[in-house]
Amino acid sequence: MGQKIKQFEDLVAWQKARALTATIYKTTAQGSFVKDYTLTDQIRRAAVSVMPNVAEGFERRGAAEFARFVLIAKASCAELRSQLYIALDVGYISEKLFSELSTQAIEVARILGGLHASLLRDRDQSSPAKRR
Repeated sequence: MGQKIKQFEDLVAWQKARALTATIYKTTAQGSFVKDYTLTDQIRRAAVSVMPNVAEGFERRGAAEFARFVLIAKASCAELRSQLYIALDVGYISEKLFSELSTQAIEVARILGGLHASLLRDRDQSSPAKRR
């Protein structure tokens, strides 16, 4: 991972997830979203689960555990993107906003995928079988 990350707030994945979550909250607090409590709740839950999963995995201090939580966070990005299609299909968001939010979620998922791969590399390099 290059430089040593000392706290989860330093992780780019967490920072980008934070920005995405804020955007989702702002988006769902206006227009037709306001009256659709079910979709608003679901889309917010998906967005908001990314940050804490990254944070919790980081604090567990083991590469395998961290990698598992990163995958959960990445899956939440996919869930969020799926719900964005619903918002688009029912007219809550424009094609342009859908594209922006989806691109943002894809970027977070891509970063999480890179972090996951890095954690697996680190874990494999530090295993006793690989050091022989």
